[in-house]
Amino acid sequence: MIAIFRRFQGKLISSLFLSLGVFLLVQVIAPLISFEVWAIGQNINSQVLVSPVKSSEQVLGISVQNRNNFSAFISSLKRETQPNYDRFSLSVPKLKIDEMDVLVDMNYLSNSLVHLPGSALPGEKGNVFISGHSALNQFSVFKNVPFSKLSELKKGDQIIVETSGSKFIYEVFDFKVVDPTDLSVIKAPEAQGRYISLMTCVPPGLNLKRLVVLGKMI
Repeated sequence: MIAIFRRFQGKLISSLFLSLGVFLLVQVIAPLISFEVWAIGQNINSQVLVSPVKSSEQVLGISVQNRNNFSAFISSLKRETQPNYDRFSLSVPKLKIDEMDVLVDMNYLSNSLVHLPGSALPGEKGNVFISGHSALNQFSVFKNVPFSKLSELKKGDQIIVETSGSKFIYEVFDFKVVDPTDLSVIKAPEAQGRYISLMTCVPPGLNLKRLVVLGKMI
């Protein structure tokens, strides 16, 4: 009886580990497949610009540097007049992001969102360029990854920025999936407009491409 019980116990433990392994594998693969389906659908509908190759366009004062196997945008641009704040808040109602801090003129991603040095400040003409971490949605509770579900945004969704008593509302109008070294996404679509860009890594949990959501102030 003891031998039979031990065999049964061994099979039960093996089954539990197998089930756990399958569960974890599904949790990893499902978001990747979901993103690929989303990207294909957006491309077919001509709603996203997919740029699989490095852009030849350069942005003065900004370079791409490898930091711990991560291609980061590094800006050496300096402002003539410094803002009287070192952070502003970002809200994206669709993603349940509520007044999250964005660190101003910060090159390196931290546990918060960061605003690219030299890019437009909230409300200014140009492009307010914000980057944030992404990860597999299932593991988001363990990390500060506010942009994990960025691909769930749709045209017309609102992006709200508040600073120094002022509130600016942007409306999503376009999406881009680009190579990590593509600096062209930093520039505003046109000189006189007021834009915002939210960038993160895709597919979720990987560092292969960048998803950029573009909004225009309304």
